[in-house]
Amino acid sequence: MENGERRLRTVDLARAVGLSTQQVRNYEDAGVLPPAARTEAGYRVFGERHREALLTYRALQPGYGAVAATRIMRAVHDGDVAGALALVDAAHAALHEERAALRTASEALEALAGRETSTPSARSGEGPHGLRIGEVAALIGVRTSALRVWEAAGLLVPGREPGTGYRVYGPADVRDARVVRTLRRSHHLFDRIRPVLDDLRRAGSSAALRAAVETRGHALTARTRAMLAGSAALDAYLE
Repeated sequence: MENGERRLRTVDLARAVGLSTQQVRNYEDAGVLPPAARTEAGYRVFGERHREALLTYRALQPGYGAVAATRIMRAVHDGDVAGALALVDAAHAALHEERAALRTASEALEALAGRETSTPSARSGEGPHGLRIGEVAALIGVRTSALRVWEAAGLLVPGREPGTGYRVYGPADVRDARVVRTLRRSHHLFDRIRPVLDDLRRAGSSAALRAAVETRGHALTARTRAMLAGSAALDAYLE
């Protein structure tokens, strides 16, 4: 602690940032704070730098989460600024992947727009026996071999006709096949398509999934802004 700097007891620092004294102790032990000086009696002595560290950590939390924020601050206080920034980069990369997955879902919803209830082709699979693989292939414009590959990859799960074992595609199966075709044409890999289909089946309809995608989009935007605010606070702290 520099000469002339205001000395803060644990209780003073806790009150300054709205925490309990135990939380302050825990944060020092976790590396969120720089090591505190000690009096001859063993009491912690904090300064302005510790208050700034706590405020930085709290600014990081909303966007990066408590675990990542702790790791970032610990790396800074260990003198590993590059490592701290690498953790920031990793968090932004993960957020980018979430946005990419959301765009994939949006593309799938565009492919389904107006087809579930308004077009004859969407209703043609609603008969008592559904559609055979050749009919579905012709309907969505792919080869039957493509449908088999998608099924083998776990993207499609058509039923089987009793007795013959022939594949039978109901309306939901036709919908899923249409989604896969659209996303494959946009060069999405199976691992990116599978979660979209899972979400669509879980939601039960494209309308429900569209609402979920919109909600998730707002949440990602809020998190991005929180991460920007946290990054700004960290940059100021590093200065």
